[in-house]
Amino acid sequence: MLGASRRSLSAAVRSCVCAHQSWPALLASPHHSLFPSAQNSVWEHESRYLPSSFRLFSILSASKASQLGLSAALNSNLVGRQYESTATAIDSSDGIPPAEKFEYQAEVSRLMDLIVHSLYSNKEVFLRELISNASDALDKLRYLSVTQPELLKDAVDLNIRIQTDKDNGIITLTDSGIGMTRQELVDCLGTIAQSGTAKFFKALKDSKEAGADSNLIGQFGVGFYSAFLVADKVVVSTKSPKSDRQFVWEGEANANSYTIREETDQDKLIPRGTRITLYLKRDDKGFAHPERIENLIKNYSQFVSFPIYTWKEKGFTKEVEIDEEPTEAQKDAEEDGNVEKKKKTKKVIEKYWDWELINETQPIWLRSPKDVTTDDYNEFYKKTFNEYVDPLASSHFTTEGEVEFRSILFVPAVKKEDMLNNKTKNIRLYVKRVFISDDFDGELFPRYLSFVKGVVDSNDLPLNVSREILQESRIVRIMRKRLVRKAFDMILGISLSENRDDYDKFWDNFGKFLKLGCIEDHPNHKRIAPLLRFFSSQSEEELISLDEYVESMKQDQKDIYYIASDSLTSAKNAPFLEKLSQKDFEVLFLVDPMDELAIQNLKSYKEKNFVDISKEDLDLGDKDEEKEKEIKQEFIQTCDWIKKRLGEKVASVQISNRLSSSPCVLVSGKFGWSANMERLMKAQTLGDTSSLEFMRSRRVFEINPEHPIIKNLKVASKSYPDDPDALRAIDLLYETALISSGFTPDNPGELGGKIYEMMGMALGGRWGETSQANYHDSPSQSTPFHTTEPLEAEIVHPVEAAEQK
Repeated sequence: MLGASRRSLSAAVRSCVCAHQSWPALLASPHHSLFPSAQNSVWEHESRYLPSSFRLFSILSASKASQLGLSAALNSNLVGRQYESTATAIDSSDGIPPAEKFEYQAEVSRLMDLIVHSLYSNKEVFLRELISNASDALDKLRYLSVTQPELLKDAVDLNIRIQTDKDNGIITLTDSGIGMTRQELVDCLGTIAQSGTAKFFKALKDSKEAGADSNLIGQFGVGFYSAFLVADKVVVSTKSPKSDRQFVWEGEANANSYTIREETDQDKLIPRGTRITLYLKRDDKGFAHPERIENLIKNYSQFVSFPIYTWKEKGFTKEVEIDEEPTEAQKDAEEDGNVEKKKKTKKVIEKYWDWELINETQPIWLRSPKDVTTDDYNEFYKKTFNEYVDPLASSHFTTEGEVEFRSILFVPAVKKEDMLNNKTKNIRLYVKRVFISDDFDGELFPRYLSFVKGVVDSNDLPLNVSREILQESRIVRIMRKRLVRKAFDMILGISLSENRDDYDKFWDNFGKFLKLGCIEDHPNHKRIAPLLRFFSSQSEEELISLDEYVESMKQDQKDIYYIASDSLTSAKNAPFLEKLSQKDFEVLFLVDPMDELAIQNLKSYKEKNFVDISKEDLDLGDKDEEKEKEIKQEFIQTCDWIKKRLGEKVASVQISNRLSSSPCVLVSGKFGWSANMERLMKAQTLGDTSSLEFMRSRRVFEINPEHPIIKNLKVASKSYPDDPDALRAIDLLYETALISSGFTPDNPGELGGKIYEMMGMALGGRWGETSQANYHDSPSQSTPFHTTEPLEAEIVHPVEAAEQK
């Protein structure tokens, strides 16, 4: 039965091969030299030619699938290699052939290609990875030496040394760490994603010896292979204090094998540790320049716990004698013995090579804030972020609990141009003092706080396998929340300082960012609102806060009033303010394009609603319902008449309770755009014209029943509703209200013609010949204008006038 099953399986495999002619050639790559050889079973022979998706299914369906490491996980897109199964056949009582379990290892050559071309986005991180691994080796030695002091007998100093040969494109990195035995070379460098650091760290935890300082860096297992980003060949020479022999591992990029041999050259022996030699690719030999290496160390590994030395060319100045042919006069003087011969010298620079310390082993954020002065913070800020002006404020803090990290944040004194449109690199992320990246787009800070600069150092931040991409997780969200909170506390401290100029400077530079935060970040409205500043009807020269507005509110004032306009002049002269000015209610002037959107998103502050005084249904808290009802009844016919004339231009005509001196005003609907918002939306390149038309239709025409013009129109609406002059007066009134209310007339030319016509009627003949004669006959008249108060206008019908004649 088993033979039949094997034959049927063989037939099935052959059918798959027919359907996938390209698979045998794709999958037939040699075994790695260190991989266990496969047995000659029928299943092993046939499965070699199965599609990888078919073989991967057999892995994922096995009970041991969850036990596979990163190698098996990465194998999902790669071709695997098979080795001997450790599982036994399982008997089946229902006649089904027994199943065998197999495990796969990823082909090193293909996985290495993935690492070189996919995991890392920047070649220069190879040095960061190698230094981090060296730091791990030193850390491991330091821990083990506590209980095994004999491990330090060969060399006490714990350091990292980097030497370059720019002519030949060679970089050599040497550490005096724990080193590796031959078997550890095979385990750590022969199998990708095998992390010696992770194993050691787990052993420390299991034995309860891991303290708060168990801070090993490299726990990813692929950092070493980043060397092949820039190198064609890598040679690793290592000596463990647990072994008397030194071994050399040698591998090349895109190779399926590597070699391990014992070091026999006496000149290359090291007392303890590891020496990694990179033979750079032709296009990457620029990395072998000492200056380039020094810059990479300062950028990525400046704060590694152990000293990093580079082999650097130095020089000192000394004086040397120079030979100079004497002149004839000097020769004669020397022969006479009157002048003593003086030797001439010149200064030259004597060059030599020596080791130089590059990194600082104690980052400022690891020190206690009590031990750091303001000058220290300012110096660190200028040096780290390439600034020349001291920051306005700084915040140095440590968070503990479920998420632990240290951070220093700064508020700049000067704004960089176009910060909102470009990705900023203001937050430098470190993981265990190793620089990871400064290229974030909202992960650690929201975009509207992108002006805040600082460093963040975490011990347990979740990173991907290449350490370059910050992954979304609960820890990241908690970090972001705490960083934002500290940033707001820092800005609030500036606003509460005695020096008001500091916050004025901050608001000029970064006020727009906070307004953007009102739009984007609803959970932090309570933190943003106290930081906002506006002009008002009672403070046109100096910006005020919302707290100051609330403190000065009248006792009978319920809401926070505002009006949006394009300038202070148009805001303070708007007709909407007339009744509020009489009641001495303060009105905020929103003159910045972002102000109105920010206030609309806030909605309220300290239980006080924001109210736009240019919108309908304005309640000033002084309503007299009986009186309003009487006025509405009195002017109902006038309102209907005006609405009939204006048609779809307005949604309705109502009696106004906000006017005192103006005859009328055009207000926006409760849910429509204000005049300022309409103007802004019209200016948008990709604005939606359909929504613009809809929002415009919500305009409400409000009239002042106490104004003489409205009273005259009331008479006209009852007695002469079809009079052309009265209808033209309505049109002109509406067009004038458009302008005074901040709207733009649909036809400015037509409006201009109406005004000229009215001027012609009012001024007709005033300065003509007849008027000039009358003027000269009355020399006591000092001006051609009437100085008496104008009488109330009365509309006289032409037919009625003819009958009177």
